[in-house]
Formats: sequence, structure tokens, C-alpha cells
Amino acid sequence: MRIAFFSPLPPARSGIADYSEALLGELHKLADVDVFSKRPERFDAGRYDIALYQIGNNAWHDFCYEMALEHPGVVVLHEANLHHLVADLTIKRGDWDAYMREIAFSGGTQALAYARQNVITRQKGPDYEGVPMLRRILERSLGIIVHSSCVADAARENGFAGPVARIPHGAWLPEGDRFGYRQRLGIIDDSPLVGIFGFLKPYKRITESLRAFRKLVRVSPKAKMILVGEPHPELRLQETIRPLGLSASAMRRS
Repeated sequence: MRIAFFSPLPPARSGIADYSEALLGELHKLADVDVFSKRPERFDAGRYDIALYQIGNNAWHDFCYEMALEHPGVVVLHEANLHHLVADLTIKRGDWDAYMREIAFSGGTQALAYARQNVITRQKGPDYEGVPMLRRILERSLGIIVHSSCVADAARENGFAGPVARIPHGAWLPEGDRFGYRQRLGIIDDSPLVGIFGFLKPYKRITESLRAFRKLVRVSPKAKMILVGEPHPELRLQETIRPLGLSASAMRRS
């Protein structure tokens, strides 16, 4: 079998890039795989038995999303919401017409009315949580792979009638010098340490996590939290940390 594999790869700041790198090590043992970590200048889909697209909800996956629409294949849907990705492909490129088409297609007349009244006028931000923007890519997919029943259910709720495979997300535990990392962070050995990793977006419940962490700090003042990743413009991280009194306990690392 010959597979065209589309995904960001390290050093892209995407957890899916690391996932794909690990997956490819095993997939190469089973099939003939051509890897595309950016949009190819030319692509002959007829050379492959299937195209496999890794889709996450951030701009690192823009070329995967576009290629999946142009050359339908199997989509690995890592998240049940792609609204941020679609906004990156449309609004951030100045193509408001495309955004309005997508919001109407995925959300219907009510979502379109909200976008016209609020988003395009800059009164409010996009309804990221209310409209998951899944319908377009699901309509074009031959099949999807998910890591959880939650995402599978979301795909069905958004009209996908094709085959769905649920493959639990793998995990590996590389050996690491945890005390060395703590020393570099300036954290004493017996301090509880909490980490949040990946794109720091509002819907990942970062604010709620910080509020819960504040309760931990009250009973364990040495506790620290590190937030590793790029913050979304709508998540004003420092403005959230400061009022909670966590400036000395919570820190961001890129």
C-alpha cells in the first residue's frame, strides 16, 4: 500500500507534529509512505492508494485541511472543533466572504446572523465554541480516525455517515532528567509542579485550570504551574494570572 501522509512535523510547535513523527516510525514498517509536511507544489493523488491527513485546530494544519478538501482521503480528526483553523484560513487572510460561507455552511442561518451582526463588525469574536466548523471537511472525507468516542460522536452529530475508526491515542514515556529540568526552571525539588502544554486557547479551559490551581497554592504554597505553548490572542494570560494572585506561582514558557 502506498500512502500520502500530510502533517506538520517537528520543529513545528504542535503536539500533533510529535505524534506524527512517532507514528511514522511504525507506519513505514507497514506501508510505502510519502510524507508531506507542507503543501506540495504538485500532487498526483493517483499515485497513492490513500491520503492520510492529520487535522488539528490551529494554523500548522492549514495545508492539511486544504489538501483534504481538494483530494479526499482519510482524516485523523484530533479535535472536535476546527473553528480556529478555519478562522486562520479565512479571517486572518482577509477573506471575510470565505468565512461567511463557511459559517453559513457549518452553523446555519442563526450562526450566519451572529457573524454578520457581531464578528464582521468587530463587536465580538467568532463563536468558536458554538460552531465547531466540522461539516466541510467531514463532507469531503472518505473516512475518519478519532482518538475518543467524544470526537466520534461530534462527527456523527455534524452529519458524517462514513466509516469511523476509534484508535486510542498512544503514549510513550521517554527517560528524562526531571531534577535537571526543575533546576533550569528554578523550582525546588519538593514543589508540586503542574504543566499545561500545547496551544493555549480559551476553550482548553486554561482559566478554569488556573482557578483550580489557586486552591492548590493555598494549601501548598510552593506549588508551581508552567504553561508551555503559544497563547491565543483571545486568552489574555497575564491578565488572568495577575488577578488570581498567581504571578509568583504560574509561568509561561514558549
